[in-house]
Amino acid sequence: MPVRTSAVAFLAMTALVSAHAATTPIPFPSNAPLKASLVTDDSTGSPTLVLENAQGKPLMQSRLGLRTTDVDLTRGLKAGPSSHHEVTEHYIMTTGKRLERSATMMETRFPFTGAGGAKLDVVVRTARDGIAWRYELPGSSNATVQGEATDFTFPEETTAWLLPYKPQYEGVRSQDSAYGSPVGDFGYPSLFEVNGDYLLVTESNTDGRYTGSRMRHGLDTTTYDLVLFDASASFHGSTPWRTVIAGDLATVTQSTLVDDLADPAKFTDTSWIKPGKVAWSWLSEHQSPGDAERQKAYVDFAARNHLPYVLVDEGWKDTWVPDLVKYAQARHVDILLWFRWTNLDTQDKRQAILPKIKGWGVKGIKVDFMDSDSQARYQWYDAILADTAKLHLMVNFHGATIPHGLARTWPHIMSMEAVRGTENDPPVYPNTVQPFTRNVVGSMDYTPVAFDAGPQMASIAHETALSVVFESGWQHLADSPEAYDKRPNALAFLDQVPTVWDETKLLSGTPGKNIVIARRSGKRWFIGGIRAGAGETLHLPLAALGKGDWLIDTVEDAPGEGRGDVIHRTVHGTGNTLDFVVQKDGGFAAVACPATAGRTSCYDPL
Repeated sequence: MPVRTSAVAFLAMTALVSAHAATTPIPFPSNAPLKASLVTDDSTGSPTLVLENAQGKPLMQSRLGLRTTDVDLTRGLKAGPSSHHEVTEHYIMTTGKRLERSATMMETRFPFTGAGGAKLDVVVRTARDGIAWRYELPGSSNATVQGEATDFTFPEETTAWLLPYKPQYEGVRSQDSAYGSPVGDFGYPSLFEVNGDYLLVTESNTDGRYTGSRMRHGLDTTTYDLVLFDASASFHGSTPWRTVIAGDLATVTQSTLVDDLADPAKFTDTSWIKPGKVAWSWLSEHQSPGDAERQKAYVDFAARNHLPYVLVDEGWKDTWVPDLVKYAQARHVDILLWFRWTNLDTQDKRQAILPKIKGWGVKGIKVDFMDSDSQARYQWYDAILADTAKLHLMVNFHGATIPHGLARTWPHIMSMEAVRGTENDPPVYPNTVQPFTRNVVGSMDYTPVAFDAGPQMASIAHETALSVVFESGWQHLADSPEAYDKRPNALAFLDQVPTVWDETKLLSGTPGKNIVIARRSGKRWFIGGIRAGAGETLHLPLAALGKGDWLIDTVEDAPGEGRGDVIHRTVHGTGNTLDFVVQKDGGFAAVACPATAGRTSCYDPL
């Protein structure tokens, strides 16, 4: 009979109250608000990782180990002496919630010996914003892994926001208790809340050296087992990092831990990589990518509004794309092209196609419908990223897996989908969940800001704010030129918004209800606030942006219900809080800059 995981049972399972267990503290960087230990049960020889908050309250535990075709390294293990050292990472990103990154982590290596002298090392890295671990097999270069012992067990009172698993990650996350969530498989990243502490479970540094994984929940339990996508996977040095970002909601939202754990960039010259906004016609008019003249209208719109790119989606023809590229370049706009992944699934196909479009002047590609977390598909990602990097072609992956730190390793990745975005007509509710889940782990090509296209449930100010709330190196604006042109106040704001950031701050928010987030570019802060559900007042605390006087341009819904144009106003503030009364499924967008004599708006002259 299933047993509920009560707080007492949770502690018992960690073996913290057992006299037959060895407990080794795991060091964190100084002043980290987390604690962890590795507990090895003397009777079974099975190790467990235990995570607690700074007050010693349990947050999560995970069994450790893996099974190969030759040996079971989940039990009967004997621990050797552990060792640890500090790991410092300094690197520059081309996309993301901030460009300059610096991270200090502690790495602890726990060596184990199993049956027949087989070796297993559990390598743990801790940071102020979480913990991660991976497995290594010293002395083994050709092992085949058939599964891991890895699981994630939470206290009974845990709340969860879970995504039913599909390999393109396009479902809708639902809120439930960790205990009461449905039986089945769930995709990363999964968010859990334990009495005010938040944990985001995902993986990092996943590529063709291993297979992907997901979480599986059984009946009447708070345990989620890690399940490999492939029944067996060849092993090349180490597994991916099993990653848990932990802390308050701001810590989780602002975290860069997934990138911090990833392999460094494979090339250093990033001068050819240019993030930016993209005009995109497919959503508002599905047949338009096959119409050369209509694509010119999108080029003209991009040129008028200083958007650097137009994406020509499914339906383009090589008979007219070269001329479109020339037309666009004459107007200081570049062209991106859509591909089905099967058009580029072999080296021969890539060699025939990619140099050709590079010769036309195309700057990047959107690749679609991979729909797999298999090791073979990850090896394909490795291959196409290497080929596009050589040709200086930027990349956007759709129908894809989630980011695993790939944008650090391959800086020409501008975005990835792995979300139920605008093209699927999602409800408003997920807009207030994605910033705390999917978008935490990397750029997210949601294709936001749909005014007339789609179900038209969110307000115009809400849609406008999504250009800030959702981070993406290439931000594809989902509606037609006519939809934007008839709303000049919203368009004026969109013309200002960049797609790369120097800093990101969560100002307030509750998953599934609301969020106010600020992103800095230079001396200007761009703020997006959105609400799902009944109207309410959202707050912008100016002190969170820094000291001094602020000039703020705001974009708000006109009073009352409806989806007409938004209103624009410019206000001053010094350390106070601006209040925005938003309508049902509403929001606001704002840009704040230091108030200086003679300046009347934060909008830079175009």
